[in-house]
Amino acid sequence: MAEVEKDFAAQVLDWFDRHGRKHLPWQQNPTPYRVWVSEIMLQQTQVATVIPYYERFMQRFPDVLSLANAPADDVLKHWEGLGYYTRARNLHKAAQTLRDQYNGEFPTTLEQVEALSGIGRSTAGAILSLSCNQAHAILDGNVKRVLARYHAVSGNPAQSEVLKTLWKYAESYVPSSRNNAYTQAMMDLGATLCTRSNPTCLLCPINSGCQALKQGNPQAYPSAKPTKVLPEKSAIMLVLRNKAGELMLQRRPPTGIWGGLWSFPEFSDQASALASLAKPPNNMLSLPVISHTFSHFRLHLTPLLVEQADDLLVKGVMEQDAWVWYKTGLPFSGGLSSAAQRLLTVLKEVA
Repeated sequence: MAEVEKDFAAQVLDWFDRHGRKHLPWQQNPTPYRVWVSEIMLQQTQVATVIPYYERFMQRFPDVLSLANAPADDVLKHWEGLGYYTRARNLHKAAQTLRDQYNGEFPTTLEQVEALSGIGRSTAGAILSLSCNQAHAILDGNVKRVLARYHAVSGNPAQSEVLKTLWKYAESYVPSSRNNAYTQAMMDLGATLCTRSNPTCLLCPINSGCQALKQGNPQAYPSAKPTKVLPEKSAIMLVLRNKAGELMLQRRPPTGIWGGLWSFPEFSDQASALASLAKPPNNMLSLPVISHTFSHFRLHLTPLLVEQADDLLVKGVMEQDAWVWYKTGLPFSGGLSSAAQRLLTVLKEVA
């Protein structure tokens, strides 16, 4: 390892020893399973948001087998509110793979870990580094930002050539010892000092070699993603309430938005929604539009409330065995879509 590379890792580790985060829940007894769950939760989610979810998740699913053997509804319920539910479904699927192919034990090679559902190259490296002290590079969003600024790497990190360059730098700095501490230190550096806006460069342990700082424009790196206009989509959400005041909830398909979660039946337009009923309703009310922004589009849902719907059940639902009458205010065992949660709050006011 070149001298400058030794200096880089040494400076980062020295800073971590004095200022790094060492009391996060997943840092206590950092088994591969515990680290894995934390890494998946932390994808696109802030640490402060993740901590209470992580602690509840660990209490309910303390090991691979308890997660693998749990009903999907239970897993999604404990993920409710974290968003990006594909992460939870992949976590559950990967746990079942570990149960069925690895006897419940977590594999210890990068290739085996990366082959599990929902785990990419950087996450696999982080799991094995943080839990087993294996010497692997990582390149999450925080590390991309640190390295892009340190080397003044221009371009969008999503571009293959830029990503390839950043991986080369990430691998060149991996120390021969204390790799677990170094990995955590690099993530902490990006999360606490080398932040997206207003980086605290004066306190940065590697500021003397930072090319972006020398240029006087650290916030110019990495290059911002091209601004894209999100498509706007509209749909009808059919809300059936029976004479007992219960609402019909339907499980969504296992893939797609809110996959596997419980929500209200969704239709492209009002005519389709009404055509799905066993007969025309006598009592119907349009509720205020609910809007939800996904990563690739913005959805505007118009809830259509149909009262006394005991004999109006959506055609085909009975055969799917994927619906329930739910009494608002009572606990619900499955995971609810964010739209359903918001609508349930609105419906409390609509007697």
